[in-house]
Amino acid sequence: MASQGEDHITVRGLTMAFGDFVVMHDLDFTVKRGSIFFIMGGSGCGKSTLLRHMIGLNEPAKGEVWYDGVNFTTASPEEREQMRRRFGVLYQSGALWSSMTLAENVGLPLGEFTRLSPEEIDEVAALKLALVGLRGFEDYFPSEISGGMQKRAGLARAMALDPDILFLDEPSAGLDPITSRLLDELIVGLRDSLGATIVIVSHELASILSIGDDSIFLDTETRTLGAHGKPSELLRHCDNDNVRRFLTRSPENDASGGKAA
Repeated sequence: MASQGEDHITVRGLTMAFGDFVVMHDLDFTVKRGSIFFIMGGSGCGKSTLLRHMIGLNEPAKGEVWYDGVNFTTASPEEREQMRRRFGVLYQSGALWSSMTLAENVGLPLGEFTRLSPEEIDEVAALKLALVGLRGFEDYFPSEISGGMQKRAGLARAMALDPDILFLDEPSAGLDPITSRLLDELIVGLRDSLGATIVIVSHELASILSIGDDSIFLDTETRTLGAHGKPSELLRHCDNDNVRRFLTRSPENDASGGKAA
């Protein structure tokens, strides 16, 4: 049985490029099982692009991504699809279907990938919504709830198939500080209760420093890894000026913006 703290995700020599333009090169890092891992850096550095490479939406110019010792990059389409069943993804926009209720949104992957009956799907969807604090909102449409609630509903859908790994793209983008802090608490609670590994793309200092177990910093000057470690430790000891500036900036004067890379 896999144990917490072992390598869950391994990225080896990954280079991301669009044609001749290299976004980031020679990325090497591991993500431990059961950790909350941040991909951080300023706007445009390639954070969301890296997430898309990790889940197979983009192909690397060079290098590989491994899950539990299995090479995802060179796997067959069928093997990749099986591995993706273990992923849950929350996109920055929430990506909820506006014509569906919250329960229908959460139930969509269950209907597609399981043999559960409609009644069982409704039960599981209600449970997942309850886990993110949305009990009683099953029949609401996305337009009828707040932005923070939409993010939580998107998280419930990402959890629908009980994934081993949750990928969250800027989950706090556009949220006020109080709602963002509540979402952070929810993420920690889900990690602790479900034992999932959580990979988060973010530039939000409060979240990074308060809940991050580990992280990497994508440096736009060198176009490679500027640092790898626990954010609070990097704040105290990192000798990379760009990392230090990123981690000590004032949120009020945050020039990195909320736009996903």
